[in-house]
Amino acid sequence: MNCIIKPLSMLAGALLVALAGVAVILDARAAEPEKPMALQGVMKKLGQDMQAVTGAISKEEWALVAELAPQIARHTEPPPAEKMRILTWLGSDAGRFRALDGHVHDSATIMGEAATRSDGQEVIAAFSKVQQGCLSCHQSFRERFVKHFYGRD
Repeated sequence: MNCIIKPLSMLAGALLVALAGVAVILDARAAEPEKPMALQGVMKKLGQDMQAVTGAISKEEWALVAELAPQIARHTEPPPAEKMRILTWLGSDAGRFRALDGHVHDSATIMGEAATRSDGQEVIAAFSKVQQGCLSCHQSFRERFVKHFYGRD
């Protein structure tokens, strides 16, 4: 009987060590922050472009506004797999998300067209609509998005 107990206790000990190792690996993975999504880079670039437009408007540099407006209107999109992941998460709100993005696109296009005519009043009016679209999207989705995809408030 003693012959059987010793190998079984050694096997049990080895299993415990293996399970402890797996637990440590899983715990370490859970502690790692999730890799930023491509959308985060898209938003960062849009923020930089919006700040640059603000500066250009203040100096009446319409050529720069005309250059930046299409970059805002036709901003980069996340890779297809990430885009599908986001749209799946949005569910029935995907239409509202797309509508807000379309609003930003259209307003930025109008802003660029006004800038090519050096129509400062129209540039500012269109820029305001771009900002309103951004704000509406952020207020509707950003907090929930960050909580869902990054697990933080």
